[in-house]
Amino acid sequence: MPPGRLGTVAAAIGATAQATIIIADPGLAAEFSRGVHGTMPLREALRSALRGTDARASFIDAHTARILRKPQRAPQTDARPIDPSVPDDIVVTAAKRPIGLNRYPGSVARITLDSDWVADHAHGGTQALTRLLPQLAATDLGDGRDKLFIRGIADSSFAGPTQATTAQYLGEVRLTYNAPDPDLNLYDMRAAEVLEGPQGTLYGAGSLGGVIRYVGNAPDSAHWAASASTGIAFTDSGAPSWDGAGMFNAPLVPGEIALRVVVYGGRDGGYIDDIGRKLANVNVTVSRGERFVLRLRAAHGWSVDIGYVEQSISSRDSQYTLTGDPPLTRSSAIAQPAGNLFRLGYITGHGPAGSAEITTTTSIGRHQLSSTFDATGYDGTDTPALFEEDNDIMLISHETRLSGGSRRAPYVIGVSAVVSSSVITRREGGVAAPAALPGIANLQAETALFGEGSLPLSPRLTGTLGARLTYDNGTGVYFDPVRNEMQKSQRNVVQPTFTLALDWRPGGRLSAFAHYQQGYRAGGLAIAPAGSGVATQKFDADELNMDEIGIRLGDQAHDRFWLRASAFWADWNHIQADLVDSDGLTTTANIGRGRIYGLEGEAGWRLTPALTLSGAFFANQSRLVAPTAEFAAAVGQPLPNVAGSGGRIAGQWRASIGQDTTLTAEASGRYVGRSILGLGSILDIPQGNYAVADAALRIAREPFVLSLTLDNLSNVHGNTFAFGNPFTLADRRQATPLRPRTLRLGISARL
Repeated sequence: MPPGRLGTVAAAIGATAQATIIIADPGLAAEFSRGVHGTMPLREALRSALRGTDARASFIDAHTARILRKPQRAPQTDARPIDPSVPDDIVVTAAKRPIGLNRYPGSVARITLDSDWVADHAHGGTQALTRLLPQLAATDLGDGRDKLFIRGIADSSFAGPTQATTAQYLGEVRLTYNAPDPDLNLYDMRAAEVLEGPQGTLYGAGSLGGVIRYVGNAPDSAHWAASASTGIAFTDSGAPSWDGAGMFNAPLVPGEIALRVVVYGGRDGGYIDDIGRKLANVNVTVSRGERFVLRLRAAHGWSVDIGYVEQSISSRDSQYTLTGDPPLTRSSAIAQPAGNLFRLGYITGHGPAGSAEITTTTSIGRHQLSSTFDATGYDGTDTPALFEEDNDIMLISHETRLSGGSRRAPYVIGVSAVVSSSVITRREGGVAAPAALPGIANLQAETALFGEGSLPLSPRLTGTLGARLTYDNGTGVYFDPVRNEMQKSQRNVVQPTFTLALDWRPGGRLSAFAHYQQGYRAGGLAIAPAGSGVATQKFDADELNMDEIGIRLGDQAHDRFWLRASAFWADWNHIQADLVDSDGLTTTANIGRGRIYGLEGEAGWRLTPALTLSGAFFANQSRLVAPTAEFAAAVGQPLPNVAGSGGRIAGQWRASIGQDTTLTAEASGRYVGRSILGLGSILDIPQGNYAVADAALRIAREPFVLSLTLDNLSNVHGNTFAFGNPFTLADRRQATPLRPRTLRLGISARL
């Protein structure tokens, strides 16, 4: 429920919970409420909505409450202590059980996405989030083609048949299994939650590094609403860009049925010149998409969401350059386009089961990826040639869970099933008629039982225990369409995972936690390196164990100063990695055992009601400590693509400059430390080690917001990613520069 008049917020809570909320005092109804965010029981929702007001809730029965004015109290001269009976304002919905942010016994980053910030940055997708969180890293191959890493859990910089190390969800719905980041537009999203460290207990395979969960605004069956945003951007030495998005919410049957529609599109102008083909600004990217959610209020307090997501990203050429050539240029024989088409349909039900709640979700998605690379010279001639790869991915996912319990003793139990198929086809040769190459199909099917719960061990100490038992069936098929050959391999694995945590709250504003987590990925089948004489090779499952300890001081919602910090160490066995062989073709192998040690933290200080300063840092040391024989020379090398250190500082000033007019000014600086592209002498290519500054200015006068953002103030050309084309990678000249200085003018409106 968004902030607003208490009467409006209370009415929305009542409509959502199918409860009667009575406010007889007009003065109370006119007070300002900060709204409610998260999934929680009715009593907890009302407490959150009333926090900071002069009102209290008096329950007549389980579904009827009266909002009354608090009795007057004598003034206090000392600070009010934290009342442990009052629930946290923010609930970590990604925990799948009702647990407050300040009671979650682990590291979690929850970004509340301000609607004005979203209007300016939604088009940037996940890359906009990586700018805010130093512990979240990504490759930079191009929109819809990147891999995401959390806390340095990075297997490789290349996308192959292995499962991702970071799981991604839209609400309750799984987005990916063994695919790159779909890079969804963030418009009309209200929060993003990042659970850090392996989440094998609650999320199963493919969450070695953690989970990113996007929280969208839900359909509102009580009010009509609409919003829109558009902007135009100008890039130094590049072509103009534009983006636009809109949202429409319709209560089709007031209190019963609502529809929410989001549509968006945009064009990112190019800034790379291809001097070989005498073309300017070749790396243009065009995107468009839509999201639909229909919410139905059913009997007995149940609600059902039926949703659909579709997004298309088309890049006309790649965005890498070649060192030694003039800045922002390269020379290619052909264009190297890429495409990403993501479609997802789902149905989610949520309702009470006695004192607990049931959530059930079923989804089916299809993710189609295509890439083209300049392969000129692969056959020893100068004749233009290409390499094309298509990856057709299907994902079916289901989960049903029961959650409940008290504030200090929440629990969740559930069952899940996932079926994922990936079919990779490849072609290589002359531009007019490339020849088909062998392909790979991988089918993974897993079913699981899981549970996690907390229990008070003392008034100040709470313990958490969780377990998951997964049965995984994997089938790999190698097919050669030219020779009409096929090979098949299959494996069955029973995989247990556990988590154990302690949350200590000695009193006051300080608390601490210790956390042990496990995660894993299933094995599969890959095409062997060229020239090996072997058609296929298996890669085994990998497992990761992580320990962490952390502290928390204060609360961003209530305190002038807040701080969070943690230290972690991880042991990663049988690391799966997608690699590029000497001929430029991708393969997958287990490369050995790695260890990772790290520190991270964030702090904020509200100097005045108008001015807030914040900062975050991340540092890690990763090493391949026991490589397989093939990678023996890489012993002691750091794991790829994650900087050894990084940080961000930011300041925001927001104040009223007139009646109904607000001015917001923001400035930030971030540093990305040095990393390497991959393991081994060919891939030990440096990247990163740059600093970037950004600034923004917004003027809001309801219902309009005018904005001016300036990214990359000093026009830094830092190398974000040292890869663009596998066929010339051995030359060690590839670099992916930051987008040059870019000025965006935007306008948005809400009705």
